[in-house]
Amino acid sequence: MPKTEILLESGTNELEILEFTVNNRHYGINVAKIVELMQYHEVTPMPNANPFVEGVFKPRDKLMTLINLPAYLGQPESEDVKSDIFIITHFNQVFSAFHVHSVVEIHRISWENIEKPDPAIYGSQDGLATGIARVGKKLITIIDFEKILQDINPLSGIQMDTLSQLGERNTSDKPILIAEDSPMLNKILVEALTQAGYTNLHMTTNGKEAYELLLEYKKTDIPIQNFVSLVISDIEMPQMDGHRLLKLMKEDEVLREVPLVFFSSLISTEMRRKGESLGAVSQLSKPEIVKLIEVVDEILSKL
Repeated sequence: MPKTEILLESGTNELEILEFTVNNRHYGINVAKIVELMQYHEVTPMPNANPFVEGVFKPRDKLMTLINLPAYLGQPESEDVKSDIFIITHFNQVFSAFHVHSVVEIHRISWENIEKPDPAIYGSQDGLATGIARVGKKLITIIDFEKILQDINPLSGIQMDTLSQLGERNTSDKPILIAEDSPMLNKILVEALTQAGYTNLHMTTNGKEAYELLLEYKKTDIPIQNFVSLVISDIEMPQMDGHRLLKLMKEDEVLREVPLVFFSSLISTEMRRKGESLGAVSQLSKPEIVKLIEVVDEILSKL
């Protein structure tokens, strides 16, 4: 079952989510993370592997690790495992496969219809739900596949120790605005930028929050660069995604002068094309923390 190609216009604040089930519970994943869907396939178990790794298989000459999502979620296997589905994904520069019980359909929705779950209920940084999508009368839990992959393979995530490559640093008070919905990644970005010498950081949890803050800054008679020299934004965010944020900034005669860098797990050929068409000055995949600091250095050195 190959992935259906659905092309969204840039900056419309829409996305497609694939609704799937694990033990009759309904979950979702951004279609932009999916390479294809496959019927259940025999895999080769690996000795001493993580308990949530079923094994490996090789579709289309690419060796793939299969993660047992029901086991990870603490759910039992389906009664007929051979009718199950593999979701083949590509994000953070890694190909992976996730074993689920069934797929339902693809929904095209607005990010406005995705709400951030209550951290008191979903465990804040340790929670697996990145959003709750309302589709008609149905609520679908969007799962944090990045966190799952990092839990199973820590080397797939951001490696903070690589920042030592940057050597001695000077401090800078040029203001940087961060739009990132993940509490864990927000914290990592603050730590990385602070370690790199940037002391004037402002955090927001989605594009809408960032845009509203920019509009507040704009109301004053003070140049916008005094409030924000650079925006670092994720792409996937509830309420307003990064592409919509950038589109609105570029349509504003004041805010269009503020450079924006995308730091996202979704940097693919198609996403890069969209970001370029909207005017992003740089687009980096989330593991590339050293490259991000280098890009920030280069942009702010010219201001």
